[in-house]
Amino acid sequence: MKKSILVLVLIVFSTSITTAQEFVQFGAKGGVNFANITGDDFDTESRTGFNVGLVAEIPVADRFSIQPEVFYSAQGFDLAEIDQENVFDIDDNIEYQLDYINVPILAKIYFTDGLSIQAGPSFNFKVNEEVDTMPTEDGGDTDLADYSEVKDFEFGGAVGLEYKFDGGFFVQGRYSHGFTKLIDDVDAHNSVIQAGIGFMF
Repeated sequence: MKKSILVLVLIVFSTSITTAQEFVQFGAKGGVNFANITGDDFDTESRTGFNVGLVAEIPVADRFSIQPEVFYSAQGFDLAEIDQENVFDIDDNIEYQLDYINVPILAKIYFTDGLSIQAGPSFNFKVNEEVDTMPTEDGGDTDLADYSEVKDFEFGGAVGLEYKFDGGFFVQGRYSHGFTKLIDDVDAHNSVIQAGIGFMF
């Protein structure tokens, strides 16, 4: 299923580039993530990570473009001495790392020259799931087994603001949310605030 979706995304991306090749801009971007999960099953704290990848802008009209992206996104959450009734059965201070290759396809509308709003779906593919133990208050730690609880594919959405300067440099802020559950029968969804910079060539 996830391979079929990725192939479809790549076909759409490639077709769009072919039909508007002389107008397409390509670039690179990177920034910081403030990632967490939302849901009723347990409380978590934000994990600070990063994102880095590639971006393209395909003009459709005077103030409207399609912006596909492919980037690595370090997400997840922290757990801090919560009781063992949580879904992961962990009671130490730990960092739960969930890293993805995100493929958003965003509609981009310019309010004025340079300033735009972006919104659209995101197809997210898990590439890493890891639990790192943090020292507890008594100075100890716990040797945790590897986890593989989270689904390999997530369908989500993203919305944000961007300002692009004349030379191609841009700054952006974005919120991303996972619409599908991280784990079957558990009310948990990815939630990520991103701030970053980039350059269009």
